[in-house]
Amino acid sequence: MSEERARKIKLLLLDVDGVMTDGSLWFFPAPAGARQETRKQAGKFAGKGGYAISSASMVEAKGFNAHDGTAISLARLGGIKTGLITKRISDTVALRARDLRLDHVYQGIADKLTVFQKILREEKLSAEQAAYLGDDIIDLPVMQRCGLAIAVPNSRREVLAAAHFVTEHAGGHGAVRDAVEFILQAQGKLQAVIDAYLQGRSPEKKDG
Repeated sequence: MSEERARKIKLLLLDVDGVMTDGSLWFFPAPAGARQETRKQAGKFAGKGGYAISSASMVEAKGFNAHDGTAISLARLGGIKTGLITKRISDTVALRARDLRLDHVYQGIADKLTVFQKILREEKLSAEQAAYLGDDIIDLPVMQRCGLAIAVPNSRREVLAAAHFVTEHAGGHGAVRDAVEFILQAQGKLQAVIDAYLQGRSPEKKDG
């Protein structure tokens, strides 16, 4: 059943905290002269809990997994677009999203379903062609409507109940990689994509 759903997927959207990360939030003093690109956006939510820290003296940091970074490259080679939708706002996420060249990046989003539907319209895709990887109840509206709902194993029980597939690894420890490999395997593309990935990183053979 979940494999059938995975065969149709052309778009994978991700939550961040607890999915791309282990859910930990680290706050550090900002280096002198540090440029905080999302400060203005974070300021819009000043006084509202759970969105961001709006401070010129502090930065919010997160830890990302290298295996998940490779997963995004594999997804791209397999013809699957990627993106994130998260409630929290941080420069760390903006930086990681640029590094991974994600197709869609939305921060400061409490109503994830509306953004999900916006992305579908932009990509001219149906809901059944999209997968979503989440871990908490804020992710449920999208998970209940997308074609392939994926959860990390340490998700809240309501999220696990809504999932069509549960990753082997926890958030921040390779969950995104599990999701991408599951989709590509169901589509019969995984080995070809891995071969293409390796070929693209091998030195060119010289004549003779």
